[in-house]
Amino acid sequence: MTILVIGATGNVGSQVVAQLVGRGADVRALVRDPAKAKVPAGVTVVRGDLLDVDSVRGAISGVSTLFLVNGVVADEFTQALVALNVAREAGIERIVYLSVIHSDLYANVPHFAGKFGVERTIEQMGLNATILRPAYFINNDVAIKDVITGHGIYPMPIGSKGLAMVDIRDVGEIAAIELVRRERASMPLPLDRINVVGPDTLTGEDVAAIWTEVLGRTISFPGNDTAGFERNFRQFMPSWMALDMRLMAERFITEGMVPDAGDVERLTKLLGRSLRSYRDFASEIAASA
Repeated sequence: MTILVIGATGNVGSQVVAQLVGRGADVRALVRDPAKAKVPAGVTVVRGDLLDVDSVRGAISGVSTLFLVNGVVADEFTQALVALNVAREAGIERIVYLSVIHSDLYANVPHFAGKFGVERTIEQMGLNATILRPAYFINNDVAIKDVITGHGIYPMPIGSKGLAMVDIRDVGEIAAIELVRRERASMPLPLDRINVVGPDTLTGEDVAAIWTEVLGRTISFPGNDTAGFERNFRQFMPSWMALDMRLMAERFITEGMVPDAGDVERLTKLLGRSLRSYRDFASEIAASA
């Protein structure tokens, strides 16, 4: 009984692999370059690319359970459908797919719309899967810690509706719990969706206040300049991706990422502990500075 993790060396996938190994699972990791892959001892590494169908078929052969996460790339939707169709071809009836919260509301945001399309495909294909729908990753803000500490501002245009930011370590652990649950079930389990959120729903002002308290000096929230957000991203990513990020930020402002009633309680019970908070994250960053 083997669990294949697609996206095994990414931010979430690596957390999933580590959590599965800690639970004694037999793990196979699909990676593009095995020579560069850093995985825990005991994990079987296989070379593959989601646009190379033969390599995906080889990786899935003999697998009982699949974890699928796709990177934000221009052909994300195609990659996901290749993996799911090959999985069905191989008779896999235990799947966990990483989507995103409110993919249906963020309809004009490319990587959200793609994930919503994958969700609909899973349902229409009759696949037995858990669809995890995480909110904004707290850990994304590692990339802006120098702006926060050096310039005294929290620059992310996240608006005032609030985002239920979640730590990727919690996402990885929840994914592993669901994978093991499906893997060990005597029969394939029905389709399920889980919103994966953090304990607090935070606005831009809220996050700036947390940093102010943790750092002991004023950190301000300058507002929601999504055009400037896109310009900054264009300095180090393709223009289509920078636009994608801007459109996402605009939906942060108009829709937020607010959990449904009972989401936090469900996750707390699933983990058997409290969810990690943004304050926990900020304190860790401040302590390591």
